Amino acid sequence: MRFRGLRESIAVVFAALVLAALFTYPLVVKFDHAGRVDTNDGKWSIWVVSWVAHALASDPRHLYDANIFYPHDNALTYSEGNLGAGVIGLPMWVATANPYATHNFVVLMGFMLSAVGAYYLCRYLTGSRHAAAVAAVLYSYCPFVFARTAHIQLLLIFGLPFCLLAFHRLVDRTTIGRAVVLGVTIWFTGLTCAYYGIFGGLVVGLGTIVLAITRGRWREWHYWSAIGVAATVAIGLTAPLFIPYLDLQQQTGFARTLDGARTYSANGGAWLASAAWAHRWWLPAIEGFSEVLFPGILTLVVGLAGAGMLWRDAPERCETSNRPCNRIDRGVVYFYVLTAVVAFWVTFGPQAGLYTLLYDTLPVFSFLRAPARAGIVVTLCLVVMAAAAMSRWLQVSRRPWLLTAGLVALAVADLTQAPLLMRDAQPVSEAYQDLARLPKGPVAVFPFWGESASFHGHAQYMLGSTAHWQPLINGYSDHIPQDFRDNAAILRRFPTRESFAALERIGARYIVVDLNLYAAARPEMEEKLDEFATYLRPLSKVDDTWLFEIVSWPR
Repeated sequence: MRFRGLRESIAVVFAALVLAALFTYPLVVKFDHAGRVDTNDGKWSIWVVSWVAHALASDPRHLYDANIFYPHDNALTYSEGNLGAGVIGLPMWVATANPYATHNFVVLMGFMLSAVGAYYLCRYLTGSRHAAAVAAVLYSYCPFVFARTAHIQLLLIFGLPFCLLAFHRLVDRTTIGRAVVLGVTIWFTGLTCAYYGIFGGLVVGLGTIVLAITRGRWREWHYWSAIGVAATVAIGLTAPLFIPYLDLQQQTGFARTLDGARTYSANGGAWLASAAWAHRWWLPAIEGFSEVLFPGILTLVVGLAGAGMLWRDAPERCETSNRPCNRIDRGVVYFYVLTAVVAFWVTFGPQAGLYTLLYDTLPVFSFLRAPARAGIVVTLCLVVMAAAAMSRWLQVSRRPWLLTAGLVALAVADLTQAPLLMRDAQPVSEAYQDLARLPKGPVAVFPFWGESASFHGHAQYMLGSTAHWQPLINGYSDHIPQDFRDNAAILRRFPTRESFAALERIGARYIVVDLNLYAAARPEMEEKLDEFATYLRPLSKVDDTWLFEIVSWPR
């Protein structure tokens, strides 16, 4: 039996990897030299995965001291830390020290684990391997994910099905060991994406109540103590890693506002928007959509059909724990339908009311700004209901493998949007290669984007810093320190006496000037550099990225 389970696991992982390679083409053929560098968020994403992996490999004690916004400490906390992505990418970083390979490895692992998680959740609930295989495709390659390829944390949706799998196993056989597994699963889901960790915890909390009512477990001390153990483990593991974020909030007052959440809320069109080839034809009819939340045609149709069918006629729950069987009773149906309705409601943000209630009630919501991201929970619930419906059809089918193959083919046709948009990386400049060999010192890269609307341009320099890991005076993140804003207004005019004075206060040692980014203003910039040549020692002028060391300061 164990050997058979191992063979199944190997087959599931292999199939998931093959599908990941196909759905994300051309990622596998550009694995070490391409990514979403067409957007600054994509550049930031590559940098943050590489930073976490680099810090874990070289100096874990200073993990939060990211090399941006020098001289600030704990700069990684200025946005989501993506610790889970860094952990997943660590082996590839150690093997290659290549930021693109490290990031793309995490992308592939994320898709693979999402398929594996959905497969085992649906297999556990329905007892059908065939239905679970289709469900794995429907969940892991839903349009929600492909709309977020520039945000690594939002690609890692695998934690949610694993949380629910651990929860159902705990409810069906309540032991301390399974409680610990649930707590650890919720914790690691939060490490991969704070949104998904919070969603996972809230969904498990809702399921705890629903199944306590429907299965008459209100008075079982063992049940509630196991849930308490899971919560304690999740909170206990999260707390040490969350303290720096609380410190940031106390020091700066950084928090998400309800007004900000309105910007990232869904509207009606968002629930029809998708970039999959099968859905693009109707996009012109829904102009103005605020998000991409369409779950897919097959997921929506079969999921709603399954929910309706099970609501009317939920089967008896299988009590067998040592073999695949149907475990979807009426309580499980109520749980997934209620969860889908609540999550759907939340996606519309403050204007719909429920998100405002949660924001005022649960302090963790002050760290979130995008209610629409709860849409992935709706998709997962629909996939589970679809798996339940398909398992019934497959039971009465004379050729279940043929029907499964047909459903998988429909799912692939429904969701495919390959080839993905990926652009080749620029070669590492001689200046950055030299920086990697120089003594440690703060670096300022120019042009220095000095207005709020252009701060995201610093992400390009952050990505470049993965070649040398010197501390950067530049930076881009969700939270922008006030002194950075003040200095940016001065440094954007570099080189001037005022900008040199600002650099002296900060403690800069090296200057990098990317002349390509000055475009028509390049000749003027070169003249200014000549004017201040007394204070700058050239270290590299091999290409259009020049490197200097500051040797003195204008007085």
